[in-house]
Amino acid sequence: MQFKIPQNVQIEDKIVGPLTFKQLFILGGGGGIAYLIYLALAKKYFLEIWLPPVAIVSLATLALAFVKPLGVTFIHYLLLLIEYWASPRKRSWVKGGGTVYTSMFTQLSTVPSKIQKKAEKKRSSDSHRFNNLEEITEILDSHGYAKS
Repeated sequence: MQFKIPQNVQIEDKIVGPLTFKQLFILGGGGGIAYLIYLALAKKYFLEIWLPPVAIVSLATLALAFVKPLGVTFIHYLLLLIEYWASPRKRSWVKGGGTVYTSMFTQLSTVPSKIQKKAEKKRSSDSHRFNNLEEITEILDSHGYAKS
């Protein structure tokens, strides 16, 4: 039995024509808000009053649905822009401020620590083990257990 394996899972599915569900939702919401503004203002005011708010909402809706600056969605781009404005752009260094970083390697090479002492003790015990191993090898060789 063969199954269809989706190949391009990063691309959103098209619902109506070339529109994805997210784009359709944004266009429906923005269009509804623009239409409500038109209904509220068109009966009482002239074209100069109701056209600018309807145009602003319509253009914002189209930008949110279709514009992709730098390859990201417009909503994501706006969030990145807000983050950029909110974060500090200058960094200053204060001598003696903050915590002091010392490298593990410089600390080990200048001051003998517990780790170095343990390592030296282990080396001396290892050399003792190698001496015992050499003695055992000589004993086995002398009693004829070695291969010829």
